[in-house]
Amino acid sequence: MKKILALSLAVLATPTLAVESNTFQPEDVFQLEYASSPTIHPKGDYTVFVRNYMDIMTDRKYGTLWRVDNKGELRPLIGGDANDRSQTWSPDGSKLAFVSNRSGSNQIHMYWTDTRDQSPVTRLTGSPSNLSWSPDGKWLAFTMFTPAPEKPPVSLPKPPKGADWAEPPKYIDKDNYRYDGGGYAKDGFTQIYVMPASGGTPRQLTSDDYNHGGQLTWTHDGESIIFSANRREDAFHQPANSELYSVALADGEVTQLTDRVGPDHSPVISPDGKKLAWLGYDDEMMSHQLTQLYVMDLAGDEPRLLTSDLDYSVDDVQWADDSRGVYFAYDRHGDGHIVYQNLNGKRTQLTDEMGGLSYGRPYSGGAFDVHGNGQLVYTLAHPQRPADLVLKDSKMKRQLTHLNEDLFAHKELGRVEEIWYDSKHGDYKIQGWIVYPPNFDPEEKYPLILEIHGGPHTAYAETFSAEVQLMAAAGNVVLYTNPRGSTSYGEEFAQEIHHNYPSQDYDDLMDGVDAVIEKGFIDEERLYVTGGSGGGVLTAWIVGHTDRFAAAVVAKPVINWYSFVLTADMYNYFTKYWFPGLPWENPEHYLKYSPITYVGNVTTPTMLLTGEADYRTPISESEQYYQALKLEGVDTAMVRVPDAPHGIYSRPSNLIGKVAYILHWFEKYGDGKSESK
Repeated sequence: MKKILALSLAVLATPTLAVESNTFQPEDVFQLEYASSPTIHPKGDYTVFVRNYMDIMTDRKYGTLWRVDNKGELRPLIGGDANDRSQTWSPDGSKLAFVSNRSGSNQIHMYWTDTRDQSPVTRLTGSPSNLSWSPDGKWLAFTMFTPAPEKPPVSLPKPPKGADWAEPPKYIDKDNYRYDGGGYAKDGFTQIYVMPASGGTPRQLTSDDYNHGGQLTWTHDGESIIFSANRREDAFHQPANSELYSVALADGEVTQLTDRVGPDHSPVISPDGKKLAWLGYDDEMMSHQLTQLYVMDLAGDEPRLLTSDLDYSVDDVQWADDSRGVYFAYDRHGDGHIVYQNLNGKRTQLTDEMGGLSYGRPYSGGAFDVHGNGQLVYTLAHPQRPADLVLKDSKMKRQLTHLNEDLFAHKELGRVEEIWYDSKHGDYKIQGWIVYPPNFDPEEKYPLILEIHGGPHTAYAETFSAEVQLMAAAGNVVLYTNPRGSTSYGEEFAQEIHHNYPSQDYDDLMDGVDAVIEKGFIDEERLYVTGGSGGGVLTAWIVGHTDRFAAAVVAKPVINWYSFVLTADMYNYFTKYWFPGLPWENPEHYLKYSPITYVGNVTTPTMLLTGEADYRTPISESEQYYQALKLEGVDTAMVRVPDAPHGIYSRPSNLIGKVAYILHWFEKYGDGKSESK
């Protein structure tokens, strides 16, 4: 059966996705693995992590807990097929709490190191998250969505027994009523719970009509839990204005700890219990703002900003054991940096090679854990491998896992080369990467695919990408870049597109194409362009402003900013931070930056590709452009991915199908530009 399904996937992926059998092929996507969520045992001698893999029979990604010691010996912690996550060690290291669906639904499970037994310790009706141990190891706190059903405003007669009536109407009056990947919101809120670590009945600590999700941290005396929430009555109109609070275990009393305009989140108590570190920023209503690191004494001193000199957003703060400093991560030029900073401000870089978690497209971002005062385990960014684990301390560095050697040791992947080039608009150097097809011959002429990242405030990196490697294996040179608006190049660079997107991104991208063409191995009659989300916006913008590309694939785009902000799930955020006002108050601005405005200029054959369950950039955006292109007489097609949200690649076959259709469209116009219109 596995062979039959693999063959069917190969057929799905035609025309030629691989020029030779020793290159990366579509069915190989199901063989990919990657490491995530490293969690070092308190003794420091081994690490538990999630080993992620694809199941070809269920077309799903799974992740189970494995352990690897400091010499690289690898073995399953528990075994079996499941989705394990949120693992966290008890303070003494005798137990590991984690969330898993091993018992049929998502429950908190416990693993005992002395017996190596594991078992669920809850019978919850919801899915728990954000597990956190009390300092004495006797209690576990967690968050969970808690239903609070509301009766419909009307009473309808009940159908007679045996009658086949239509499903009754659904009444919606929530501010945020649907979420990409989550569907239509149910009645209720995320609340904080606490339970005995030995198992038992959880006790709900918060009960107000606010969401209390996110990272939890206990005070040193074990009497309170600190969390982040937006508990404002007008939270819908202030979507980024959260504060830190504490909730008392004794009576559930909530106390506000911070008070400013802007988000405060990800709190972490120091090991000595005296200080609190967290992330946030002063909100200046920009589309991108740097996330910074703050520390304050719980005795009552004013917060101190520790990263005022750092022009990059901070993430994943962890205290050193001696409470004299913190470890944190940030991206610079697409590279994941981990640093140690003492409380006096001295900062030491420990690595710049963290990343590798985005196996579909080459986004930056990774994970790490620290033990004691310097032993690191982190996910490794590598251009030809998804994330593995690396151990590093002051004396040595060792790669602990090699999860994809069985797949890639005998395959030739596309070589990835960094490139920097000048933007003709503004005084900027733009970073990008060229991916060469296997068996590249510089004397030949190759088609070029420009692949554009989404966000738009994200960044690509020199890391593995299944989509890009499949494009290269089909005989294409692929260029991906970080045009202005991308993160990891400083706040000014990212804010260039504030109320101005897309605009000069176009120039940055075209300059990148020109820089590759100047190398002499590109067939200028076979230039192609594609991108997803923000990259879909830019692809549609490009074909409305030039006819130099032979074909384009616009994936999960925004085509009309006016309709987008009134149909997207985060509409209260987008209208407030991405635009100077509401669309009916600023229609000219919305239309000026909408690709639909320039559809009359399009001659490039353009295909649309979007998930039918996408609530971030709803498929109605693609439908608008498809119909407009049809009316204009432009060669077009629309690919609808059933049940897929914005993250199309969450199911492996959808990643394969996405790339297959992109390459089909490009190969259809492989002899040069169409005579559209």
